[in-house]
Amino acid sequence: MARNARHLIKPITAATGSLALAASLSACGGSSAASDEKIVTVYSADGLKGENGDGWYDQVFKDFEKKTGIKVKYVEGGSGEMVQRAAREKSNTQADVMVTLPPFIQQADAKGLLTAYEPQGAGQVAAANKAADGKWTSVVNNYFGFIQNTKELKGAKAPQTWEDLLDSSYKNKLQYSTPGVAGDGTAVVIKAMHDFGGKEPAMEYLKKLQANNVGPSSSTSKLAPKVDKGEILVANGDVQMNFAQSKSMPNLGIWFPAKEGGKPTTFALPYAAGLVNKAPHTANGKKLLDFMLTEGAQQQVSEIGGGFPARTDVKASGPNATELTNLLKGVEIFEPDWNDIGTNLDDYIDAWKSATGS
Repeated sequence: MARNARHLIKPITAATGSLALAASLSACGGSSAASDEKIVTVYSADGLKGENGDGWYDQVFKDFEKKTGIKVKYVEGGSGEMVQRAAREKSNTQADVMVTLPPFIQQADAKGLLTAYEPQGAGQVAAANKAADGKWTSVVNNYFGFIQNTKELKGAKAPQTWEDLLDSSYKNKLQYSTPGVAGDGTAVVIKAMHDFGGKEPAMEYLKKLQANNVGPSSSTSKLAPKVDKGEILVANGDVQMNFAQSKSMPNLGIWFPAKEGGKPTTFALPYAAGLVNKAPHTANGKKLLDFMLTEGAQQQVSEIGGGFPARTDVKASGPNATELTNLLKGVEIFEPDWNDIGTNLDDYIDAWKSATGS
């Protein structure tokens, strides 16, 4: 389930003619004709759409189009990239729905890119996984993690801690996506700050780790095929995306680094969706958000997408759900201070750049 590189924004369109019309109408500030169009544009972080049409988005969009007749135009990139693109288009809004990982959904809200809308079913989403003012709601729950090549790293060779990754055997065999650009890359910094007890010790560690790092990557999803093939041995990722990828990449193993002497840790990294402010097709955006939180779509999150339902009243079942639950056994789940991270994100990213020379 490898994804397009996060720095490549690849629109997938259903009807070129109607999209051209939508663009011309929105360029004029929108019109009743534009709002009546049977189209909805989604700007999303990668991870939920399958390379072979087998992802959660693929099924949900297909079912949504069949039910409503509304075609989905899908635009994919890194979480930070999607926010930046929407911000550039603020005077000529193109997106109707935005889906990113935290803290970028909070960043989108802070930039005035989202408008309040509580989708049907949002009442069943935990308070921690949605905005109190209705600006965004999680549609798929997920957790941050790392991956390793299970063919090369067996038994005692398999890393368990952050400190293990400093070994010279990982030189040019380790890579993580770019913090500030990719949601999962930013998560590396968040987890390191938690595990090492603050910004300074985390940056000290990441500075040391840089000796083994292959270099920047704007795409988290592109790292999994490299790990599976053994081009690199360790990378960052997230449970939902990597679990789905592992179905076609047999050498992927999901793991959660611990600080030496401590427990493995992770934190929730949900796909959070919001209605874009001054969207060209607001009504259609609301319908799609409602649909993603229906019981049927939520049941498919584990079955098809490899993630966890956002609705607390929807209990996933089947072998995927069991396997996903087992992955988190013995792992300490902490809750980041998203308000702090949202406020100080630029400072943390600048600190990372300074520490790693990126």
